[in-house]
Amino acid sequence: MAFHSRVLDGAVEKPVLALQERMLGVPITDRNFREISLRHDKEDRIFWCFMDQTGRPSYTYSLGAEIQQVQDWIANNYTMPANGGPDDLRYFVCGSKTPGIYNLGGDLRHFAECIRNRDLAAMRTYAETCVRMQYANANSFGAPIITMALVQGDALGGGFEHALAFDILVAERSARMGLPEIIFNLFPGMGAYSFLLRRVGRKVAENFILEGKIHTAEELHELGIVDILVEDGQGEAAIIDYCQRGQARFAAERAVYLARRVANPVELEELLRITNIWAETAMTLSEADVRKMERLADAQERRIQRSLKVVT
Repeated sequence: MAFHSRVLDGAVEKPVLALQERMLGVPITDRNFREISLRHDKEDRIFWCFMDQTGRPSYTYSLGAEIQQVQDWIANNYTMPANGGPDDLRYFVCGSKTPGIYNLGGDLRHFAECIRNRDLAAMRTYAETCVRMQYANANSFGAPIITMALVQGDALGGGFEHALAFDILVAERSARMGLPEIIFNLFPGMGAYSFLLRRVGRKVAENFILEGKIHTAEELHELGIVDILVEDGQGEAAIIDYCQRGQARFAAERAVYLARRVANPVELEELLRITNIWAETAMTLSEADVRKMERLADAQERRIQRSLKVVT
């Protein structure tokens, strides 16, 4: 999965594909995806992207490849000047269709295999592709839009890091979020430190990472990490209401988030350097640490199977 963003340090490519897609009239919502489901509500100017995996809902190469297609499609079709492009997209929302789970983070079985094989290059490749995706998320894919994460359920490890990258983090009250990597002697290396630092400061960010505690959405709302707290089952409706009410002030709100990035930017180079520390640290883990990682993956997979039985 080589899903390198086309949005780097503010420079945006404007390939012919953008015009071709409009001329052909082939919306991305008509493509056949296996890991995500999409919806474009043009009236409300909201694009919805839901992670929709049948296995353990984690960041796999296949999920990343499909998410990159969405990122690229938005960048290609909506990075034109405000008076020269379509005006049917102002908000991008990322959520999950897995009951009770937003995303459980990294591909733990892949990590275990890489560590046992001493394959540092593979760990770096995985991590770097993830942080490039995070960087694109954090910069709205270079498009003049506002981005949101909708967390309904658990967002753990890399799943929580992913949610932190968007302009606005919306969570339902029963959602839980945390960074449990300390359990197996590792730290979250794909954006957590950078994004938490800018939201809550160094001390809170480091304590959050080193404690490994799983927090409720309400706790994180009080800390200022969750921006909007809503009742269970009301996430989508709350976002639609927020976007409808915000249309009149959209330009100003988007400008505030742009100013946030200028005043306290998360640079791609920063993310890459930190994730290389993560990959190198992973290579120092003991066999006991790796087994803990695998036991966590086992527990998560059993939980998924129980959830699927309840749903069916």
